Amino acid sequence: MIVFPFFCILVFHYEGIRVKIHVKNVTIGDGSPLVLIAGPCVVESRDIVFRTAETLRTITGKLNVPFIFKSSYRKANRAANSSFSSLGDEKALAILAEVKRELDIPILTDIHLPDEAAIAAEVADVLQIPAFLCRQTELLQAAGKTGRAVNIKKGQFLSPSEMKLAAEKVTETGNKNVLLTERGTTFGYNNLVVDMRSLAIMRKTGFPVVLDATHSVQLPGGEQNKSGGQPEFILPLARAGVAAGCDALFIETHPDPSKALSDAASQLPLDQVEGFLRQVTAIDRLVKSF
Repeated sequence: MIVFPFFCILVFHYEGIRVKIHVKNVTIGDGSPLVLIAGPCVVESRDIVFRTAETLRTITGKLNVPFIFKSSYRKANRAANSSFSSLGDEKALAILAEVKRELDIPILTDIHLPDEAAIAAEVADVLQIPAFLCRQTELLQAAGKTGRAVNIKKGQFLSPSEMKLAAEKVTETGNKNVLLTERGTTFGYNNLVVDMRSLAIMRKTGFPVVLDATHSVQLPGGEQNKSGGQPEFILPLARAGVAAGCDALFIETHPDPSKALSDAASQLPLDQVEGFLRQVTAIDRLVKSF
């Protein structure tokens, strides 16, 4: 991998004036403290989801880091038919609803089809548009119409400047609650490149920007029937992204990534999250002190 050097309130303007979004008790953007969006790639069991969510809530509470829990109730984009995709939509969403209710933390999950938006919005505070689907007009419009915050991942095939058009598909529904996420750009076969200029370019839209530090280290299709990864680069990328001024960090984490049913090669071990956060929040404070 190559690295180049619900309830929402917001202040909304384009080109240099920043959007500030409130998702439950979490404020994102406009100089607010760095937000962590984290959790296991997919809802693979109630035990894994709760163990991860409880640990993350404890760590972020201790370090005073705003936190949104992330897990996909279904993974529609899988490398092979044999890859795990879901426990079942109803069961997985019920687990996420239980996490939200019992742990009192906001929830982010992916949607893949317009019909999923309203269903997922009954549980999730943030609807995420996967990178491969970031130009799907009807999907973006459906997400926008729910009124939930919408996190749009930049497609591996797009330039950062094109993300303004994706955001407008949401904002034209009357929903201004948009996040834009960098997660790497296709670079040759089975590899991604992360260009930190992307964060500055997307910031010009006014929307909060997020760095996905775990999908960015993937090697898509690098293991024949599944994606590979280079997790040793998660921390360097995250430090660089925070230094470049991202508003939030997105990471997938698991108690034992080697046994994860999805994205095993690119998730951060849960026991490394506290040390990871101590480093990136120190950089965030330094950057914002200027």
